[in-house]
Amino acid sequence: MRKFFKYGLSLLVVVIAIVVVTNYKVLNIVTGFAAKSTCSCTFEGNRNLASIEAGDNDIFPVKYATNTINFEEKSVSSTFFGLKKRTAIFKKGVGCVLVPEGDKPVESFTPNRTFVKNEIPYPYGNLPQKDTVFPEVDYKKLDKTVSRVFDEGAQKIKRTRAVLVLYKDKIIAEKYANGFSKNSQLLGWSMTKSIASAAIGVLEKKGVLSKDDANLFPEWSQDKRANITLNNVLQMNTGLEWDENYNTISDVTKMLYLEEDMTKSQLSKSLVSEPNNSWNYSSGTTNLLTRIINNKFNTKQEALDFWYAELIDKIGMNSMILETDLSGNYVASSYGWATARDWAKFGLLYLHKGNWNGTQILNESWVNYSVTPTNGSNGRYGAQFWLNAGGEYPNVPKELFSCNGYQGQYVFVIPTKNLVIVRFGLSKEPAFNIDEFLSGIIASIN
Repeated sequence: MRKFFKYGLSLLVVVIAIVVVTNYKVLNIVTGFAAKSTCSCTFEGNRNLASIEAGDNDIFPVKYATNTINFEEKSVSSTFFGLKKRTAIFKKGVGCVLVPEGDKPVESFTPNRTFVKNEIPYPYGNLPQKDTVFPEVDYKKLDKTVSRVFDEGAQKIKRTRAVLVLYKDKIIAEKYANGFSKNSQLLGWSMTKSIASAAIGVLEKKGVLSKDDANLFPEWSQDKRANITLNNVLQMNTGLEWDENYNTISDVTKMLYLEEDMTKSQLSKSLVSEPNNSWNYSSGTTNLLTRIINNKFNTKQEALDFWYAELIDKIGMNSMILETDLSGNYVASSYGWATARDWAKFGLLYLHKGNWNGTQILNESWVNYSVTPTNGSNGRYGAQFWLNAGGEYPNVPKELFSCNGYQGQYVFVIPTKNLVIVRFGLSKEPAFNIDEFLSGIIASIN
């Protein structure tokens, strides 16, 4: 019996060892996600562990990770049943980064910020919004539409965290779930891609680059990739290989949780189809934009400062933090944090064709270009913006465009309705019905 027990135990150890080895990369990604998410939500979002594990990390198999927060060191370590420990550390100004294995030190990169206090009301200044009542707005209908997308009691279905509606530059509706407020920094995930597009637009206005530029990288100079244009990159129409699957080991999960320099992930990929005729959604492509921007500056510090000095702080998005990878590159594909009110400011910049309270930040032509459908997207995508040109939301104007993020983060812009609508949450269709939500808001304005 004792011999049988030892044999069985040995067999179990072997089986566990095989499972661990076979799933090493999976565990690496699972604990990497858990550590990074917990770290950012703790030190950027000012949330507690119970809230994070019940919300942001409540996805299979990440929800089985054990997370330990070290408040003194501002770090988080995560394991999966004691296996494959990953650690993320918070760095002021650039958020949380996953620590590499071994003794390699984590470099510090801190962008310079300029917070200008404009003594005028929101959204263009720091003072409270002036009370404004629009006679054409049915506030009861509006409030009912907004309230409908929030869960009641202990429900976890719609999982909306924040909704903000701006009409004619004024907040006409604002609601937050328990534990969140107007001061909560919220992760936009892929909404950050639209920030990257705007940063490229600023350089275009300055004459530093053109969307028609080719020969973008030395690594592409000796093959057909030299013909890929900046326009192709912006429209995710490069023809480069890429797998954007968050449910398995894929190009995007390896990039976000295994790579030290995320601007290289798409750079090394081969052409698998013809540029400008092969739209393929790719977070790696967006991080190429970060590399293009970096290459326009002499130092990394100048590149880091540019995003804030010429765009983010210029429109008063002072709560925004762009997180970097280990190499000090902004992870423009995924890691932008800001309050709902500040995300709404970005929508206003595009609602007003690149003009911010009298200052032209982007060329109007750039905004028009950004919301022009790319080939092969069926009217769904422009230059790092999502579109309704193909009528995906049938009861909403086709002119609608938006910044979209993983799990249901949105900044919607409807120009002819003078509307910017922000929604943060942890659900998409069908639990969160976008067409019903947006059309309900529109119907409340006569």
